[in-house]
Amino acid sequence: MSRRNKTRKKSNDSSLTKRILTTLRKQNSKPTNYKQIASILDVTDTTTRNLIIKILKKLQSEDKIEEIIRGKYIIKASKNYYIGIADVTSRGQAYIIVDDLDDDIFINNKNLNHTLHGDTVEVYVFKRNKGGKQEGEVTQIIERKRTEFVGVIKIQERFAFVECQDVKMYTDVFIPKENINNAQNGEKVLVEIESWPEKASSPYGNVIKVLGKPGEHNTEIHSILAQYGLPYEFEKEIEDYASNINTSINKEEIKKRRDMRDDLTFTIDPKDAKDFDDALSFKVLDGGIYEIGIHIADVSHYLTPGTILDKEAFNRATSVYLVDRVVPMLPEVLSNNACSLRPNEEKFTFSAVFKINNKAEIIDKWFGRTVTYSDARFAYEEAQYIIESEYLKEPQTVTIPSETSITGKSYEVKNTITEAILKLNELAKVLRKKRMKEGAISFDKVEVKFNLDENNNPAGVYFKESKDANKLIEEFMLLANRSVAEFIGKQNPKKTFIYRVHDEPNDEKIAALQNIIKQFGYKLDTRDRKSTSNSLNNLLKDVQGKKEQNLVDTLAIRTMSKAVYTTQNIGHYGLAFDYYTHFTSPIRRYPDIMAHRLLSYYLEEGKTANEDQYEQKCRHSSEMEGLASQAERASIKYMQVKYMSDHQDQNFLGVISGVTDWGIYVEIVSNKCEGMVRLQDIKGDHYTFHKDEYAAIGDRTKTNYQLGDEVYVRVKNADLVRKQLDFEILGHKTDVVIN
Repeated sequence: MSRRNKTRKKSNDSSLTKRILTTLRKQNSKPTNYKQIASILDVTDTTTRNLIIKILKKLQSEDKIEEIIRGKYIIKASKNYYIGIADVTSRGQAYIIVDDLDDDIFINNKNLNHTLHGDTVEVYVFKRNKGGKQEGEVTQIIERKRTEFVGVIKIQERFAFVECQDVKMYTDVFIPKENINNAQNGEKVLVEIESWPEKASSPYGNVIKVLGKPGEHNTEIHSILAQYGLPYEFEKEIEDYASNINTSINKEEIKKRRDMRDDLTFTIDPKDAKDFDDALSFKVLDGGIYEIGIHIADVSHYLTPGTILDKEAFNRATSVYLVDRVVPMLPEVLSNNACSLRPNEEKFTFSAVFKINNKAEIIDKWFGRTVTYSDARFAYEEAQYIIESEYLKEPQTVTIPSETSITGKSYEVKNTITEAILKLNELAKVLRKKRMKEGAISFDKVEVKFNLDENNNPAGVYFKESKDANKLIEEFMLLANRSVAEFIGKQNPKKTFIYRVHDEPNDEKIAALQNIIKQFGYKLDTRDRKSTSNSLNNLLKDVQGKKEQNLVDTLAIRTMSKAVYTTQNIGHYGLAFDYYTHFTSPIRRYPDIMAHRLLSYYLEEGKTANEDQYEQKCRHSSEMEGLASQAERASIKYMQVKYMSDHQDQNFLGVISGVTDWGIYVEIVSNKCEGMVRLQDIKGDHYTFHKDEYAAIGDRTKTNYQLGDEVYVRVKNADLVRKQLDFEILGHKTDVVIN
């Protein structure tokens, strides 16, 4: 055998050995024989199956595996080997997060062995560093988190490489000339990693999509979606399938449902909404009782499990709301038409119907499929005008003025609808008061919105606040979600269901929040759960309208645990609910569709569904929700940079929102745009970061830039490609004269 062939055989044996060890580790001490290993590895040829047997014997002799039962093996326990998730820093180092360990394992760049951010890896811990932290080396990559990245291609004479825009991607991607897919030098591209040779400094890949010229609007928006692995269009076969679905309101189906078409029904949504998930119905009964229906688009009626459309909806898991567009979970023929509860149209719905008294006590409830007719559509602003008209002592027949109307024309609202909205608002306030008393936390964070011109350029900034009309809808959606979860969650025997859970905040995060807010003169009472939630609510109330509001709101939200989907109910801390699910937005969230299907199944006396299958679906939905949120934040950041690039000659008053050893972050008061002042760029002195004081202090002048300080800044650089905003600091508010 030639030396070359010997080397190749050795490499193949080594690769197979690693795969066998990985397989045994994933089995979690479940004894496994060579046939099972071959099946898992998709090995069918006799030669390789025999090689698996030889390798198993060799690993046993090396004391790496143990034969528990004749022919069945488990991995031998080692205190030095762990499996975890890699968190790669922008400096090209990593921390491996292991479930069973309190501390993360530090990995130096030289010991990453081609690990990328988010990868599942095996790590060997070999020492503790000077700080007492565990340090180790990645011994194998078990599973890549992602293989596709966005970047700018640089084309050389014989090859090309892609500079990735992800800060956690510490290496370029090498592209053979034949794999550039007609990309032009300097264009943004989506690149896929195909291999990473052992001794190569960069992975090898190919360009799978050309996104366009950096800085152009559509290029940057498509880049954001591609970076997070999110689609921005439907394949033709998906669109065709959706278009061929029978969406008629036929008599046969109506007979199977509760007919509520004669009940007064209306929707309240944002003025620019195109899909209407939910509607409210209102009926006055005898004895001071009201029948309130919460009607949700019956998406599950049209979405058959296992079809290409259902699979596509599951893969997407959520609609993505970017600054200039919505990337829907469902094709428009369903999301904006068949399933949307549009005014003056009959629709199939899934409803939660309640009988409620004036104290907002639930007398009775009913869940099931319905057919409804929406009598009217209101924007939040229109509903708010009706609510405020009560306090203005106006007649019950309310005229919506042209400047408030979504049609641009004034019109009269029927007395019956006015009375319904006012009573629903009254009941919503009672429900909200009860929730807050039980320990719910009120996050009414101000949202920053952009007015866009016809070319999607930001023409201005405005702030979206939650008013009574918003809270009215919120409370009744919460009531439906909570009630559905309770209905199934309290059944005996236990039934598998989709819960939306929210764990209690971590003590360390609460302590960190304490340290920050004391810079502004606030404090928290953390003696117990109720004290903590009350204290947080008081804090959020106290900062309203103050310069530090947005900062404190953001920090408080970050303190909270992340809400996720799961079959294992632990309650919802932020809402103070023991049971909670997502039932009310199936047009834009796949978990809601799953909740509809399970509720329907159990209403028909179905036995419990497969828990493992639904838990996997929950994990996927939570993951996709996280990616969508990141994409949405990235689009906002891009638009902020774009907006500020047109205001480079202006001075802005800002609040210091963060201090690090490399720079000071400043949030502009008037538009909430955030940028960074590099410490090395501050003129007149050398500034040092003081961690305990959340401050950067001049070594000579002792000038102190501290968290929460008001300062004047000017735009130094607005990088649309990297979505970075750099400021020049002019000084403290008290020290700068602005003409």
